[in-house]
Amino acid sequence: MGPIRRVVLRLHLLDRSPDSPKVFLNSDVLKLQINSCTSRFCFWFQLFTEYGRLAMEETFLKPFQSMIFLVRDWSFPYEFPYGLEGGTKFLEKRLKISENQHEELQNVRKHIHSCFTNISCFLMPHPGLKVATNPHFDGRMKEIDGEFINHLKVLVPWLLSPGNIDVKEINGSRITCRGLLEYFKAYIKIYQGEELPHPKSMLQATAEANNLAAVAAAKDLYNKKMEQVCGGDRPFMAPSELQARHAGVREEALQLFRGVKKMGGEDFSRRYLQQLEGEIDDVFVQYIKHNDSKNIFHAARTPATLFVVIFVMYVAAGITGFVGVDIIASLCNMILGLALITLCTWAYIRYSGEYRELGAVIDQVAGALWDQVRLGHTWGQAGPPGL
Repeated sequence: MGPIRRVVLRLHLLDRSPDSPKVFLNSDVLKLQINSCTSRFCFWFQLFTEYGRLAMEETFLKPFQSMIFLVRDWSFPYEFPYGLEGGTKFLEKRLKISENQHEELQNVRKHIHSCFTNISCFLMPHPGLKVATNPHFDGRMKEIDGEFINHLKVLVPWLLSPGNIDVKEINGSRITCRGLLEYFKAYIKIYQGEELPHPKSMLQATAEANNLAAVAAAKDLYNKKMEQVCGGDRPFMAPSELQARHAGVREEALQLFRGVKKMGGEDFSRRYLQQLEGEIDDVFVQYIKHNDSKNIFHAARTPATLFVVIFVMYVAAGITGFVGVDIIASLCNMILGLALITLCTWAYIRYSGEYRELGAVIDQVAGALWDQVRLGHTWGQAGPPGL
């Protein structure tokens, strides 16, 4: 599936929830954020930007795309007017680094600038006293202050404009829906505990998801190209040609994996490369079986083998009976009868779909007999070794 295009409208009002830091951190890793400033925001953001700093040491790229600070209930429009323009000036002032600031506050501000490609701020007015004081407020527009609604009409179109909807990237690599699923799986694991994860744990999870997403993309490429080679609507292909096409597509898939920007280094990615090689080889075995099922001679191998056995035993029984070797003639007749019963049983299994395990055994025995006869014929044509 193609790259994901989306924008997320969300307010962080997280002071009371024990899972608030997990929601905040997990969301910031995955998507564009709109955050309302809360009392604990700086603490969580410091942990988050520490992850960004570690990520930059791996990729040397800004790890995140866009951060929008949505400041609601702004009470000083005479200093900074409502909207994007006032929010931009307000954000510049708040993120300005000065010598009299504590070192920790300076580091957070530096990390914000270094971790995000785009940073912006939007100032919103208070929605009105009816909203704030009415415990039964149900979202009716007539109860919301008109100035709030006017600025909301500016905010939403700006957020949803095509210029503000980016193709989702993580560490410089575009993300598909399949890749996003791998990131969710990895992050869910590290947020299952009671404590917040360490930034290094978050980085490790991102590296794991990054490599798994590359594995999934490479497998998708392999499956797509092999379907074009020997898929359901393609005719039977010679095994040697199928092997050659598999080798080419396999190498192309491995090159795709190697070319994707990944975190963790080569040693970390090597085991995922080995995993990809094993999974591709397993899938190729299924393509071989699927291709063999299209071979009409392969499908007719079992009845053809049984017919040959019946014919040979019939002729042998006639000849040995004619010359008076009754014991061998009786043995040939017995084998002929068993082969005939086996053929009828095989035909019933194929027709009814029952006793498939017995049918598989008959196919295996007939296939082994077929291979032995063919091998003996080939050896006879080549002659004994040394001649």
